[in-house]
Amino acid sequence: MRSFWKTLTGLTALLGAALLLATLIGLAEAAARIAFYEQTEDEGRLANKRAYLEGIAVSAADSNAPAQVLPNIIVVLFDDLGYEDLSSFGARAIRTPAIDQLAAQGTSLTNYYAPAPVCTPSRASFLTGRYPVAAGLPGVAFPSDHLMTRWKQIQGENIRLPADEVTISEVLEAAGYHTGMVGKWHLGDSAPSLPNDFGFNHFYGSLYSNDMPRFHLYENRAMVEDEPDQPELSRLYASKSLEFIDAAVARAEPFFLYLAHHYPHIPLFASPAHAGESAGGLYGDVVEDLDRSMAQLIRGLQQRGLADNTLIMVTSDNGPWFEGSAGDVRGRKGNVFDGGQRVPFIAWWPGNIPANTSRDGVTGGVDLFPTLLELLRLPLPDDRDIHGRSMLPLLLGTGDAPPRMLEFYAGSNLFAVREGRFKYHVRRPVEYNLSSTLPISVSLPQGPWLFDLSLDRRESYDISTTHPQEMQRFGDYVENRNRQLKSNPRAWR
Repeated sequence: MRSFWKTLTGLTALLGAALLLATLIGLAEAAARIAFYEQTEDEGRLANKRAYLEGIAVSAADSNAPAQVLPNIIVVLFDDLGYEDLSSFGARAIRTPAIDQLAAQGTSLTNYYAPAPVCTPSRASFLTGRYPVAAGLPGVAFPSDHLMTRWKQIQGENIRLPADEVTISEVLEAAGYHTGMVGKWHLGDSAPSLPNDFGFNHFYGSLYSNDMPRFHLYENRAMVEDEPDQPELSRLYASKSLEFIDAAVARAEPFFLYLAHHYPHIPLFASPAHAGESAGGLYGDVVEDLDRSMAQLIRGLQQRGLADNTLIMVTSDNGPWFEGSAGDVRGRKGNVFDGGQRVPFIAWWPGNIPANTSRDGVTGGVDLFPTLLELLRLPLPDDRDIHGRSMLPLLLGTGDAPPRMLEFYAGSNLFAVREGRFKYHVRRPVEYNLSSTLPISVSLPQGPWLFDLSLDRRESYDISTTHPQEMQRFGDYVENRNRQLKSNPRAWR
């Protein structure tokens, strides 16, 4: 018996040593991946991008159209604003008179979807017109020294927007616009993937969300403020936006402004001057601060005589997180049910976009890029798939939304597709909470599902058994797209 225990002890020690060695080897391999990690771009694609932008610049220079006839363009992107967080979209506890006035004088889209249910991939898709996987940044970006960035490096994933992507700011800069960004970037914190690297002549804002470490404000490439006064951030961004506009006017150039607010993403900070005024609590205070910043911006445009020739688009990067209202639909930020991605969208351009109009065509943030290029009669790049479709006819009231399969991604995975009234979800895990007091849950595979959103906005009733042909059609589409994603994830041509 003694020899048995001696043998067992020896085997245990040997096994422990083997496990320790394997752990050390694994750690060494992980450290090596981090040490030698380098995100690189394809030189051929970079050359194609340069040639495309040079072609845009030549066309703009040859154009006989004077600069003043080109519309100024402002895109306002809120962070985690829900569909029903604006009073013009149904909010009762929150008042947003300035944004409501834009809706009353413009067009609202009621079936508009953010490109992704979380920040980074939505912004990448928004600027490039490509689904997040193709844009090369399907996951959330973190600061360079963050543990999650280290994990991404171990996995060989991108940690910044690839420099071979073409952004709307680069195209508009090439077309003669003075381009500026104010607010949250969240597409990487190192060159060549900073705002000034992607066609923004001027940048003022933060590289990440306000809940991440190292929350600083930058002007172009220089850090100008450490731990800024967040309760006044929305007002500050409106002021910096008007400073940028003044610089564009002084240059006698049309301008493109991308104003990407940090709120109502948590942590929430309300202006002391108006704290406690909203019936929506602190969250409502923050949204009403955002509305006041919009009033400040619009008033500034009017005082400068620029309002009539300025196109303003207002929307959100994804649905609401812990607070906020997604309206009468299922889901919130982080999932591909409608509550995670259906967000408000308002377009305002006096004399061009019909006033007090609501359109229900299916559209998305991926459509911004081709919409603005069609507006300016500029060609799309031809070496890559542009997944968006122009919304211009819908916004101008001259046509309907283009028929299409709109794709919904979480990370690199295609989870759902919508066409017309139908929305299809693939089979995937659905979380089930086991305790209200302990952080215990399990994921149970469910689906695939088919929902008829014309009758069932909450995606509650699976109709796959009564619509087998539709199920087959959607299933075949997803299977084909997954093959394409596997063989050509960046969607190059």
